[in-house]
Amino acid sequence: MTLSAVRLTLIKRAVFVSALSPLIIYLWRAVGDALGANPIEALIRGSGDWTLYFLTLTMSITPLRRFTGQNWLQALRRMLGLFTFLYACLHLTTFVWFDHFFDLDEILRDVWKRPFIAIGFTAFLLLIPLAITSTHAMQRRLGRYWSQLHRVVYAVALLAMTHFWWMRAGKQNFAEPIVIGVIITILLAARLIGPIQRWIQARKDLVLARDVESR
Repeated sequence: MTLSAVRLTLIKRAVFVSALSPLIIYLWRAVGDALGANPIEALIRGSGDWTLYFLTLTMSITPLRRFTGQNWLQALRRMLGLFTFLYACLHLTTFVWFDHFFDLDEILRDVWKRPFIAIGFTAFLLLIPLAITSTHAMQRRLGRYWSQLHRVVYAVALLAMTHFWWMRAGKQNFAEPIVIGVIITILLAARLIGPIQRWIQARKDLVLARDVESR
């Protein structure tokens, strides 16, 4: 199924406004001193949660497109991926700037006490090349290597999920990590369907070719 350019533009604008709204809400609450007793922690946790939500949405686009035949969904993937990076930047900036004021010694001590921070930072580093190469120009320039590079998102998803799970484990709060973990597992498993089908077909073709040769 295809959409007209006008409808697709309207959908993309609606998605853009919806994706930007959590940031606007957090800024509005910050200005109004309405982020609670610990505003820095609220911003760190909130931006981290939205990073994971947008990462999950980004990863869901390709399976949804394949299973529904709605090819226009692919036009939303880059936008959602860039919003993932935006909220990841906000998450890291809040931690490094507002929570630790760029004090490297204090940051390293915090990482030593809470290793899940290092896992989250690794996931962020892997997001950087994906964001840089997200443009159509970079896709054309890299050719087939572009899709290979962007498979790194699978590692990002696993690292982000580990970071999220480990962080919530400290508070014995596993409900949301379990839900997100199941969704990400399903999305990763969905990407194996195509290769498995191609492998099965290749095996069938090989058996058929051998049968023809033996006759």
